[in-house]
Amino acid sequence: MEVDSLDRIIFFEHARKTSEAAYAADPLDAENLTRWGGALLELSQCNPNESQKFIDEAVSKLEEALGINPTKHDALWCLGNAYTNRALINPDMNEATSYFAKATDYFQQACNENPDNELYQKSLEFSYKAPEVYARFKEEGGMTGGPSASSTKTATKKKKSGDLKYDILGWVILAVGIVAWVGFAKNHMPPPPPPPPR
Repeated sequence: MEVDSLDRIIFFEHARKTSEAAYAADPLDAENLTRWGGALLELSQCNPNESQKFIDEAVSKLEEALGINPTKHDALWCLGNAYTNRALINPDMNEATSYFAKATDYFQQACNENPDNELYQKSLEFSYKAPEVYARFKEEGGMTGGPSASSTKTATKKKKSGDLKYDILGWVILAVGIVAWVGFAKNHMPPPPPPPPR
């Protein structure tokens, strides 16, 4: 495991535990639930063996946040990412397509709530293309395990589609990480100084 990966795991595990403690104190804090969901999504990328479990927990926390504040655009966007991740790791095309549709719906809602956010717009644009990219990736053998030794051309295609999958996942991870980090940083900012006496 690389040092950067270990640092990410430590950072997001700390964010998860901090959010869990904050939840015990205030279970109706939608910002905290969104941060918690974002940290769980990041952890899903760090541990492939437990990614489905982390994604399911993230969906639960994000839906809980939206139950408190249905127009919370960053929770909507994170939920779109959770469903995109769920689709990308799902080998069944029909289930993956259903998850991509849910992701598109959440990205659209996030854009509706915050139309000037370029990240939300790019996520929505990608979500329209995602089922096609996924189908092409799967068609080229991306979900079967390893490249075939029978053809160098096929191996190159599979490598490119594998690279595409990691590129897509990388952007999703980066975006979720930024949202989680910003939320975490907001939560730990010192209070503003008192106004000068008059």
